[in-house]
This record gives sequence, C-alpha cells and structure tokens, in this order.
Amino acid sequence: MPLPPSHARTTLSVLMDQSHVNLLGNVHGGVIMQLVDSTAGAVAQRHSGGPAVTAAMDEMAFLEPVHVGDIVRTAAQVNWAGHTSMEIGVRVESEPWNEAGRKPLHVASAYLVFVAIDVDGRSRPIAGLAPESDDELRRMREAEIRRAHRLARRMEIDAGRR
Repeated sequence: MPLPPSHARTTLSVLMDQSHVNLLGNVHGGVIMQLVDSTAGAVAQRHSGGPAVTAAMDEMAFLEPVHVGDIVRTAAQVNWAGHTSMEIGVRVESEPWNEAGRKPLHVASAYLVFVAIDVDGRSRPIAGLAPESDDELRRMREAEIRRAHRLARRMEIDAGRR
C-alpha cells in the first residue's frame, strides 16, 4: 500500500561546535554531508519499514557557509519510491544559536537514493509513494526526471566500458 511522504518525513538538529570546523574556520562540508545522509537514512528506513542503504548522492548544493555556533536543521522526505529504491530530498538550514526568532538560512540541498535491503543485503520491495499535495506531486515528477538522467548516465558509462 503506498505511503504519503508525511509518513517518513524527518528533521534533525545539531549545534555546530569546534569539532566540526574546517581549515577556514567554517563547518566542514563533510560534516553537513554526514548529517544529510543520516537524515535521509532515517527517512528511507521509516518509509521502507527496515534497513536501507545509501546507493547514490545525486546532487549536493552548498549555498551558504555554516559557522560554529549555528544550529543546523535538516528536513527530509521521500520524493519518489520505486520497487526497491527511493529518492530522498534533504533541505539544510542554519540559524545562530543566540538569535531567537531569526529566519533560518537555507544553506544546502541534496538528493540521495536509498535501496531497501533484507538481512542478506539483497534489495527488497518497498511501499510506493502517495503524494498528497501539489508540492509533493511536483517533487515526485522532478525525482522521476533525475532518475531518468541517472539511468541514462549509467547506460552511457556502461557502454563506454565495452
């Protein structure tokens, strides 16, 4: 039975500290990527009802730097679900820890593909997706376009290996 995106939607928040800093004094992009992957993984496991693994990070766009002392919030949901795989969209926002009421800053976005697996590590079937709003339908259509591009890119790469 198809599930709505709201079924697995998840947010995580982390206060960035000195352990997250890169050589420029900002939060390291890899820290943000790990948070994105963790959030998307939680969504994938919720939607699929069990273990799911990262198969691809389709796109990761860093829009603004994140600073020590920022509260970083990730929000993720399933954009598309196939037979065994799903695309998860993640939005990353930050806001200073000491400035209540300030509008969060959109700092990054990412699209990840997860595959649900069984105890032997083989792919397993998952529920489809039942969008409930125009925005969710738009997200699903855009995810289908990204999927078509991924598959075409993979075919081109495979053809070049022969």
